[in-house]
Amino acid sequence: MTIQRQFVVWALVIGLFVLGLWLLKGILLPFVAGMAIAYLLDPLADRLERYGLSRLLATALITIFFLVFTVVAMILLLPVVYNQSMALLDIMPGVIQRGQTYLLELGDGRLAELLGARAPDVEKAISDSVGNSVKWLVDLLPSLGSQGLQFVGLISLIVVTPVVAFYLLLDWDRMVERIDGLLPRDHAETIRQLARDINAVLAGFVRGQVIVCLVLGVIYAVGLSLVGLRFGLAVGIIAGIISFIPYLGTIVGFVVGVALALFQFWPDYVSIGLVVAVFAVGQFIEGNFLSPKLVGNRVGLHPVWVMFAIFAFAALFGFAGALLALPIAAALGVLTRFGIARYRASQLYLGSGTGPES
Repeated sequence: MTIQRQFVVWALVIGLFVLGLWLLKGILLPFVAGMAIAYLLDPLADRLERYGLSRLLATALITIFFLVFTVVAMILLLPVVYNQSMALLDIMPGVIQRGQTYLLELGDGRLAELLGARAPDVEKAISDSVGNSVKWLVDLLPSLGSQGLQFVGLISLIVVTPVVAFYLLLDWDRMVERIDGLLPRDHAETIRQLARDINAVLAGFVRGQVIVCLVLGVIYAVGLSLVGLRFGLAVGIIAGIISFIPYLGTIVGFVVGVALALFQFWPDYVSIGLVVAVFAVGQFIEGNFLSPKLVGNRVGLHPVWVMFAIFAFAALFGFAGALLALPIAAALGVLTRFGIARYRASQLYLGSGTGPES
């Protein structure tokens, strides 16, 4: 088969795959979530097998533990986080309005005097911005529902995802062997090496970043609650979850946390400083211990590329697309580096007078 025909075949396969995702995006979420859980837990199942457990017993124990942990966490945390998040949305316009007033009165009113006649325009612009932001958040809820998080979709997510995760985790190694047996023989070793590289990038980032998010979420939630910040638990947990995108969680949590601290504690500089210190400690631990040990620099996924992939796939395929974003981003990164390496070894790069290095 010529290179041109191979390219056409692979382009057709990729095109059909993307089309299938688009057509089935409404039902993909529980299956993609189950696959993600199975992928994350497969190393643990392999380790339990090495300790002498059968694959079925190892899978059953992991599934039961995971379900119990998830249910307990949801029962304990979900109501509190939901209530605090809704209350936070209610007071956020007031927080921003107070910040606007503080800025205009900065320096005994000199900023307002400097703005002069334009101060009402600035105030109107800020008010319109706040109103549009709140409207966007309100409009976001129905749009999430249209992506499969309606009541029926939520029930299917809760019921179907554990079943999918159990069976995929049980048959994971057999599925890998079957896929390996279908590889074209002339390129099997190259594809295996690419798959190993993609797995190394994905495992290094996802599994490491999940632990980073959990630790940061605990640090922020506990720390902000201890210093007495209202909605500190919600802000900390949300910041920990968003930390899956490097730096974004800390930035968002810091901005929201400090704004709430100014709203609640001003002019108590000590309490405001303690809120700042919580994020400083979390960032110090993450930058010096968590990320270097758990994620490292070998994964080759730039934070901007991760952010773009998650937002792009979420816009195209909903929440299921957000789950698919990282595997596809990792695969594209590895394939891009592979393509660049092949290009640098080709006559197209070296020129007609120089052959590829042996």
